Amino acid sequence: MDSRDWIRDGIRAVAGGVLAIPLAIVNIPLFVFFVVSLVLTPVLGLGLVLLPLVTLLIRARADLARRLAAGRGVTIARPYRPRPEKAIFGGLRYYHWLITDPATWRDLAWLLPGAVGGLALGVLSLAVPVYGVEGILLIPLWVWLGTDSYGYGMIWPIETLGEGFLSLPQGALILSAGIAAAPHLRRADALLSRVFLAPTRAAELRLRVSQLTVTRADTVDAQAAELRRIERDLHDGAQARLVALGMTIGLAEEIVDADPATARKLMAEARETSSAALVELRHLVRGIHPPVLAERGLEGAVRALTMALPVPSTVTASLPGRLDTPVESAAYFAVAEALANAVRHSVARHTAVEMWHTGETLCLRVSDDGQGGADPSAGTGLRGIERRLAAFDGTMSLSSPPGGPTVVTMELPCVLSSPKISPSSATG
Repeated sequence: MDSRDWIRDGIRAVAGGVLAIPLAIVNIPLFVFFVVSLVLTPVLGLGLVLLPLVTLLIRARADLARRLAAGRGVTIARPYRPRPEKAIFGGLRYYHWLITDPATWRDLAWLLPGAVGGLALGVLSLAVPVYGVEGILLIPLWVWLGTDSYGYGMIWPIETLGEGFLSLPQGALILSAGIAAAPHLRRADALLSRVFLAPTRAAELRLRVSQLTVTRADTVDAQAAELRRIERDLHDGAQARLVALGMTIGLAEEIVDADPATARKLMAEARETSSAALVELRHLVRGIHPPVLAERGLEGAVRALTMALPVPSTVTASLPGRLDTPVESAAYFAVAEALANAVRHSVARHTAVEMWHTGETLCLRVSDDGQGGADPSAGTGLRGIERRLAAFDGTMSLSSPPGGPTVVTMELPCVLSSPKISPSSATG
């Protein structure tokens, strides 16, 4: 991190400390409101409405703490149980769902410690830089205007002009220390939040089961759609041509003695039909598992893929080994879909593919210099990539501001299964 990044990160952390102060104060009334609404539950059923409302506010506050923690590199998953069917706000089923969720009580347990820690760390994040700025800007001005003594108190009280100028290096040093310490103070606040807000081991297992259930359903749907596509392509393509081929050959057999010239034309037509059927079968096989992928691996297959694109493309790869076949196939088709989107929708003049392995994760990045504005909800291409990767616990992130560039980053947990045959290099 260079000096400018260090300063920017420190200033953002100081601003985060400013935000943390009112947010920490909000925790206290939320705690009080929850306790009051819990006590009022037996009184005319007021708690059936008040407690769910306060709980939702607490969850919104906890979610904000999770997002702020993510900005400091501390990931905190949401541990809440899914809302049951027919659970209506204000009803007993809805109330029971909230009150029996352990995450509700963990949020409640976090409110007061989060308030104390957030307030203390927020004030400290702000106070030290402000103290440094005071030494740099205010004290020399006050001394210059003739004030007798302001007792700045960095190291000694300031009473003369000379002592006022000595506050400049002191203030700069304290300001630098405050900016340097602010990111660490904000991260400490995030770690404190994670102690209370992160899911327990049981909750993590429950979330994992829920995620695997969704992933399995998506994988089954994707496989069913793929089988329907193969069946449709066979029925409408190669199968139709083979039927026509059989009919043409049969007709040629019937007239070969009576009209040899026409029979020869029919046989030539049959040969063209068989060639077209063979081409369609090859395309179909490539759509299932491209032969180039089996022969050259992921890197070679992606290079062959980019050579067929109508726009220039650069491939940079660092894969010291081969991947398991299912992972390799998923990665290939994910890259193919991302490149297809870049060519079809982004009006890109150049694309780039980067592939590397971290030891536990395959990382893929597909970027283009197109018009940007890609939206996963606007089509099936990016959603298809997400579903394909999710089957292997993979993830996809998208950055596509209006005007570009578009960057699709994909990660697949996997290990390399065999040494690589050809050395990696970059192509343009």
